[in-house]
Amino acid sequence: MRILGIDPGLHVTGYGVLDNTDDSIVLVEAGVIRSNSGASLAEKLREISTELTAIITQFRPESVAIEELYSHYDHPKTAIIMGHARGIIFLKAAEAEIPVFPYAATRIKKSLTGNGRASKAQVQKMVQSTLRLKILPEPADAADALAIALCHARSLRQSAVEYQ
Repeated sequence: MRILGIDPGLHVTGYGVLDNTDDSIVLVEAGVIRSNSGASLAEKLREISTELTAIITQFRPESVAIEELYSHYDHPKTAIIMGHARGIIFLKAAEAEIPVFPYAATRIKKSLTGNGRASKAQVQKMVQSTLRLKILPEPADAADALAIALCHARSLRQSAVEYQ
């Protein structure tokens, strides 16, 4: 199964594509979608939409994994802004008839490191180790997207074991 992991953001959206087979998880592609910092909200969302359509068309994922929306009382605007980007992601997945699987940040971290409060550096190192990468995945947004995709791959594997 091909998984597209997405770390949504208005300025930088990370993405990672993994092939999850019975015996391995293989990195296909990882990167970021950057929107023009001087653009209007509508233009930024259009840029994300256009790039995401190209990624879905090129890699043809069978599922999309995304970080759940969360809100911290100190930064309520962050959740609203992230919600705009997530809306575009959900729309593009729906248009391509790809199911979307949201995961809490703590679950993603725990899935990779065993600790739901792991640091970004710890997550990056575990992504590097799990995918057998020679260097740390950069930028952090792409590493986060790969972590989300890995969480989904592990969730699928766990479900398969439970049903046997």
